[in-house]
Amino acid sequence: MNQDQLNFIFIGITFAVYVTIALRSRAGSTKEYYTAGGGVSPLANGMATAADWMSAATFISMAGGIAASGYDASRFLMGWTGGFVLLTVLMVPYLRKFGKATVPDFLGDRYYSKLARGVGVVCAIFICMTYIMGQMNGVGVVFSQLFGISLTKGVLIGGTIVFFYAGLGGMKGITYTQVAQYCVMAFAYTIPAIFIAIAMTNNVIPQLGLIGEYTAGAGDPVPFLEKLNTINTDLGFSRFTDGKMSTIDMFCVTAALMFGTAGLPHVIVRFFTVKNVKAVRKSACWTLLFIAVIYLTAPTIGAFARVNLIESLHNTSYKEAPAWLGNFEETGQMAWVDKNGDGKIQYFGPEKLDENNKKYGSNKVFQAKKPIYPPEETPTGQLIGVHGERLLAVKADMSNPNELWFGKDIMVMANPQMAGLPKWVIALLMAGCIAAALSTAAGLLLVLSTSISHDLMKNIIKPDLSDKEEVRYARIASFVALSVAAWFGINPPSTFIAETVALAFGLAASSFFPTLLMGIFSKRVNKEGAIAGMVCGIGFTIGYIVYFQFLDGPKDQLLLGISPAGIGFVGMLINFTVTFIVSAFTPAPPKEVQDMVESIHIPSDAGDASH
Repeated sequence: MNQDQLNFIFIGITFAVYVTIALRSRAGSTKEYYTAGGGVSPLANGMATAADWMSAATFISMAGGIAASGYDASRFLMGWTGGFVLLTVLMVPYLRKFGKATVPDFLGDRYYSKLARGVGVVCAIFICMTYIMGQMNGVGVVFSQLFGISLTKGVLIGGTIVFFYAGLGGMKGITYTQVAQYCVMAFAYTIPAIFIAIAMTNNVIPQLGLIGEYTAGAGDPVPFLEKLNTINTDLGFSRFTDGKMSTIDMFCVTAALMFGTAGLPHVIVRFFTVKNVKAVRKSACWTLLFIAVIYLTAPTIGAFARVNLIESLHNTSYKEAPAWLGNFEETGQMAWVDKNGDGKIQYFGPEKLDENNKKYGSNKVFQAKKPIYPPEETPTGQLIGVHGERLLAVKADMSNPNELWFGKDIMVMANPQMAGLPKWVIALLMAGCIAAALSTAAGLLLVLSTSISHDLMKNIIKPDLSDKEEVRYARIASFVALSVAAWFGINPPSTFIAETVALAFGLAASSFFPTLLMGIFSKRVNKEGAIAGMVCGIGFTIGYIVYFQFLDGPKDQLLLGISPAGIGFVGMLINFTVTFIVSAFTPAPPKEVQDMVESIHIPSDAGDASH
């Protein structure tokens, strides 16, 4: 049985499970559509939340970032894990006790204003659309590699599947589907890591292999990280355990990811699917445990993939290169240009540039720019090179010796193939990649549709909307949102999924996090302050991201060298500052609102605290 057949068998089985769950759990009311009826157990909700959290950025992209960047990619690990703790301690118990299932709902009641609710809807749409465009790009990467098709076709196939089970089942269907998806992801992520750890370090536990010794090569064993640092520096890259990002940018990106996590609407709504505040805390503990399985394994996968890539390809004749290289070339996820005409693959870093190019920066070092291929109708002689490689539509940059490009997002999929693992392990991993790409996209789609149908249509535009009409509007909104997200998935603002997703966290940090935090803990913050803070915070952040990410603003104009992925932290500080100043010079909230804020701080075992 060949690899493609095994892939389809594993994926077919998992899809059959997902679709069956979606059909059996079809939402019959708005409560089931938005919060799964509030009857999910803490264990099941913990798995579902972890699956929602294990997006394409986490499962597919984070380890790829570690493989390519080493220490610098730890910003994703630190920011996302720290942020989830912040979310479960500072936000979820109080929001759950407040009893509003969506963030705009909370904003509308806490800040006693339809305008505040409307601004919240707009912020939610921006956040979720930015997030889902990264997920749809991940969906496209996985499906294009699975079927050997273009990214565009991969996005369209994956988007259709997401709409089917998200639109039908609502939160009820998504929750139980994600329980199954988490199980698939956990096995798909850890089993290949165990196989590779044994092969490279003689350790069954991947994490011990990372800090253990490299035993796969000839000669005496050496510490694995020392081996990794040596091959990096020999090829002109910085040490794997060192960082190249500036301290301030590293801090701001990590902080934006952390505070943005605590303001993500699609994660907050997850904790409304359980019965009460006590169940929320149990669910949060389960979620952290399930997340740890993936997050503690990601650094090992990234490090193993780095060694496997270099050992497999560097200085290898293209004609003798492993078959998987051709598979990834075919889908545009890897590219090779024979710059020196020797027929061998050379992979070099920035330190191999000549001194002049080091000073001024080489014009496209071919590690950072995605290759451009000729159109399919181009004559065959201009598509395939003399060695059988796929040719590019642009001339190679001869100012640097690097000949190999690879997309960071395919390192997790390529790793077991590079390591020569059994076919069934590769098939399991592909099933896990698809589960990761689809799970978060479905959750985000639900929040988008909820913001439009419930918060905008039901609570602002058309209050007399029936339950049936509300769900219908939600499904229409899902289709429109998915169509827009699919376009951005095909034309993403960054070729690196995690980088695109990081922008969404910056938007959440600059808009929702300060407003939610002050709404929970300050009785003095009023509607004028909250609205002004959200508008200024997210407005500044969006403007900065659009200028530098979409309009290619010059990097020397960056504020203190802070990248678009980290500017949300500055936007958050602007939000806090504006909110406090405006609130100080405008009337305090009504007494009933202040009493409401006071009541959500009462412990859950005191009176009516668990409703």
